This record gives sequence, structure tokens and C-alpha cells, in this order.
Amino acid sequence: MKKTQPLLLPYTSNNLRLPNRVVMAPMTRNRATNEANRPTEDLHAKYYAQRSSAGLIISEGTQISEEAVGYVNTPGIHTMEQLTGWRLVTEKVHAGGGRIFAQLWHVGRISHPDFHQGKPPLAPSAINPYATVFTPEGEKETVTPRAMSQQDIDRTVNDFAQAAENALDAGFDGVEIHSSNGYLLHQFFSSTSNHRTDAYGGSHENKTRILFQILDTMKKSIPEQKIGLRLNPSLHGIFGMTLDADSLPTFDYLVHRLNDYDLAYLHLSEPFNDVSDNPHAETEVARRYRPIYKGTLMINAHFDQEKGNAVLERGDADLVAFGKLFISNPDLVERFEHHVPLTDWDASTFYTPGPKGYTDYEAKAREGSAAK
Repeated sequence: MKKTQPLLLPYTSNNLRLPNRVVMAPMTRNRATNEANRPTEDLHAKYYAQRSSAGLIISEGTQISEEAVGYVNTPGIHTMEQLTGWRLVTEKVHAGGGRIFAQLWHVGRISHPDFHQGKPPLAPSAINPYATVFTPEGEKETVTPRAMSQQDIDRTVNDFAQAAENALDAGFDGVEIHSSNGYLLHQFFSSTSNHRTDAYGGSHENKTRILFQILDTMKKSIPEQKIGLRLNPSLHGIFGMTLDADSLPTFDYLVHRLNDYDLAYLHLSEPFNDVSDNPHAETEVARRYRPIYKGTLMINAHFDQEKGNAVLERGDADLVAFGKLFISNPDLVERFEHHVPLTDWDASTFYTPGPKGYTDYEAKAREGSAAK
């Protein structure tokens, strides 16, 4: 009898019931080209519906407020018009039998005054990441951000909570807090981007305080069982982030504390680049945090079918999130099941407007047809 692949086994926890363990990772695609930054039926709804056989879809990052914006043509989830657009998406995904979480996003200093009426973006501290961002006027260098006041922090905490409530109103099955990849919350966690001397800087408790305030505020309006969050403990040399001796201890503290919450999942990323010669990096993130985190653990970055099955077989994760493979293979689950060859993606269309490279990839394995 042929053994079922671990990726294709159902997953059931107290908070999730998924038909398989293949998750579509959140990916910025820059298709919200309308003035309202609103998802549309002919693009966003079609794109996500095509991939509804995933065990779970996590949406692209969606801005919690105008202050949170840092990329051109990315959707928000803070206006009624945007919620109307997202309802088109969730209805189509659910009609296809899928489940979808909204990733809630604040980019912090990875932004530009072009998005903020000429004002600098917000960040934990006034430290330029020296990165590049894509603005309505093209690619530009980042600037020194404005250090957030207590009022700014309080407003941002409430914006995250309101965005979570908005997401459920728009039909999402849950939300993922984007506390990863060098964006605002990650900037608080890192000593290289957070030089604060108040209650949000210095100690592990202080550097992670804003995240737990968000969780505590968010769970007043939506069930905490519908909340996931994403972390990238070994991000280095990308988005202005630099690992130091306190980086991993901070994440260790953070993950231990997450056990106090009954979350949908914890979504971790393996290193995006080669950090094997960095003494402050963890090269096997899932293996490090599986013994620490007691809930559902999802892992992401550079996985293919073989590696995904292997990490589940070892017990280092419960779910595997795939990114680029889902761009060019909308029927990725069926392809894994029937061992249908995968279609290569066209990186030149990752962030371009329109359907090309977005909704025009074929579902060759759908209906169970296998290439022999």
C-alpha cells in the first residue's frame, strides 16, 4: 500500500481543521492598482480562488492603516471599500472549499515620505535602514524615520486590533500578525533598530512589549484561536536588519511567552540567505523552536515537496508554507498528490500590474489528472 505523503495528511488541532498541511504563504503581489488600494474580483478574488485547495491560504500583507503603507499598489484592510473588496476574495475562496487568513501589516521604517504626505515613516527609533522601497514615483532610498511616541504606539496597537476585527467582518477565517521580515514589530525586537530607553526598549520584555499588547487588545474583539503570527529569527542583511548577540535570546523569550496564548499557529521562517558563518544566527529555525513552542508550528522558506515532507516526518513542524511554488502552480496540492511536474515561475511578473504572471498559470493537475 502506497504511503500517504505527510504534506497531504489532514491536520486537526484545537484551533485548526485543515484537509492538508500545504499552506500558501503570504506574498506581496502589488496588484491593488486602484486609488482605494482595494482587492478586485477579476484579479485578487480569482487569484486566491485558484489556490483554494491549499490547506490554508495566508493573504498578502494588507495594511492596517495609512501609516502602515510602504509599497506601491498593496491592499489595505482599514476602509469600507477595502473590506468590500476582501469579501469578494473570501467568498470565492470559501466557495472553492478553502480557508484563508489575512496577514496584517505595518512596514514601519521600510517606507518613504512619498506615502505619508512628505512626513517620515514611523519606527521604534530614528534609525535609517538604508534600504530601497518602491514608491509611486519609482524606486527610492529610505530615510531616517520618526521614533514613535507613546501615542503613536497606542494608536498602532489599536489599529492592529481594528484590522483584525475588520478581517473577520470581511469573511476571513483568521488573521496573521506580520511581526517578521524587518517590518515594524520586528524592528522593535532588534537591538540594532530599537535604541529606546523607555518601556519598549532594552530588555526582552520591553522589546517585545508591543506585540503582546497587540495580542491582548486583539483578543478582546476576536477569538485568540483565530490569531496566528509570523517571526523570522535569523533575518540578517535584509531590510536593514542585523543580527547581534541578543537576537536569538529575544526570540527565545518571545516564543516561550507565546505559549501563554491559545493561538491558531506560530509561523516561522528558515533563514532567507546563507547565515552559516554568522555566530548570532540559527540555521535550523524549526528544529530550535519545535521543542519550545507547544502549539501548531508552521515553517516556511526554500521548501519543496521533498523537504516539506521531510520536515513533517521529523516532527519539526506541523504545517509547511510554500511561496513561489504557489505563484506558478495554483494546483500545487494536486501536483504534489499526483507527482505532476511543477511549472517554473516568471520572477519578472511578481510585482507587475494585471493578470500576467498572476492569474494566468494553468492548473494542470486539477480534476485529479496526473501526468504519467
